[in-house]
Amino acid sequence: MTTTAAPDVPDASSAAEVRTPALSPSRASDFMRCPLLFRLRVVDRLPEPPSSAAARGTLVHAVLERLYDAPVGERTPEAAEALLPVEWDRLVEAEPRYATLFDADGDAAGTTPEQWIARARRLVGTYFTLEDPNRLEPEARELRVETALDGGPLLRGIVDRLDVAPGGAMRVVDYKTGRAPGPGFEAGALFQMRFYGLVLWRERGVLPRMLQLLYLGDGQVLRAQPDEHELEATATKVRALWTAVQDAARTGDWRPRRSRLCGWCAHRSVCPEFGGTPPVIPAGALRARLGVEPEAGARPDEESVSG
Repeated sequence: MTTTAAPDVPDASSAAEVRTPALSPSRASDFMRCPLLFRLRVVDRLPEPPSSAAARGTLVHAVLERLYDAPVGERTPEAAEALLPVEWDRLVEAEPRYATLFDADGDAAGTTPEQWIARARRLVGTYFTLEDPNRLEPEARELRVETALDGGPLLRGIVDRLDVAPGGAMRVVDYKTGRAPGPGFEAGALFQMRFYGLVLWRERGVLPRMLQLLYLGDGQVLRAQPDEHELEATATKVRALWTAVQDAARTGDWRPRRSRLCGWCAHRSVCPEFGGTPPVIPAGALRARLGVEPEAGARPDEESVSG
């Protein structure tokens, strides 16, 4: 169950420094999917119960990252499988809430940790049908990228893997533990990759040669070769998206958008579409998170500084 109480957020008026507002591909996708979801995650920062699917994705990503620590010739399916319990213990130590997945009311109730990890093992096994890691030497894994977009926010994200050929050609690789989107539904996935491509292009002055998504849920690969026009169009889209975010913050118009994904949302209890009421935005949170102040006469969704 999601609590309706907002977590403590420092009052930006008393903070020594307010961080530059930033946007990641995931949060951009949240706003396009549902402005209220974006608000609850970015501004209110409401807690969410651990998700079995998200935890499994984190585990598989950790295993594939660590796999490349092994020397060439030792990056085998057996080595990857041996990493699963090690990385799971590491994740639970870093985030103890993952251990509650198997409780009676947890997202993986009725499943043992061994059964749950077996699903992760199958996903890792699928990876080896798509690539031979012994033929690759990534320049970076879990690479943090960031660039300030003129007329827009600070763009920030984490690239699963960056491969750079001897001649300098870059391939941006992202692992997905779900299934590939059907024909005509690739736009959302490619937006994320073009977002990363845009940031790397601005950071390094080199246009990525290939954007590659590996879908471990069904063994599919989605590839795109971006050109300057596509990445400039992505920059324009992000600027427009950020304008819409700031307009919503100023006016208080964080309207929910019902979709088939609502069934998996952790915040239905506070969503008007399901009879809920969003919490009051903590004082100063709009300024701290998005760099804006609510307009006079905007919806009374934000507490005064005095509380």
